[in-house]
Amino acid sequence: MVLRIMLGAVYAAMALGQLASIGHMPGILAAYGLATGGAATALAVALIAGELVCGVWFLARPRSKALAPVWVFTAVSVVRSFLAVQAYARGLTVANCGCFGIYLSQRLSWFVLVQDALTLLYAGLLLHGARRRPAAPAEYPHMREEADA
Repeated sequence: MVLRIMLGAVYAAMALGQLASIGHMPGILAAYGLATGGAATALAVALIAGELVCGVWFLARPRSKALAPVWVFTAVSVVRSFLAVQAYARGLTVANCGCFGIYLSQRLSWFVLVQDALTLLYAGLLLHGARRRPAAPAEYPHMREEADA
């Protein structure tokens, strides 16, 4: 539960920073060298929406057993990590990773890669925890009674 609250706070803050600088996000993402123009805009919207969904969900319902926000968090983490790793491997200069939009900017470096690796680790932990406990009995007590019958 604590992990979900921490991740929710970080991802909600990321989404809010990116929303506040939405006009800059396509350009920031274009620096990763994979998308420009409309594709960069679509990528920005998808990442912000994903961060906002899982951030708010984790904060509002940290005990939820729902898999949807866990998969959204995982997808956003994989995309962000892929963008960073491929740009770093290609030697691209990314002046602002864009995690918080134009706020709290940091250049793409090994430190950002470590942060991305941690989000992937957290995603793995969340997925592992979600698979260990079935959602139906915890969220739908009447189903537990039916299963016992």
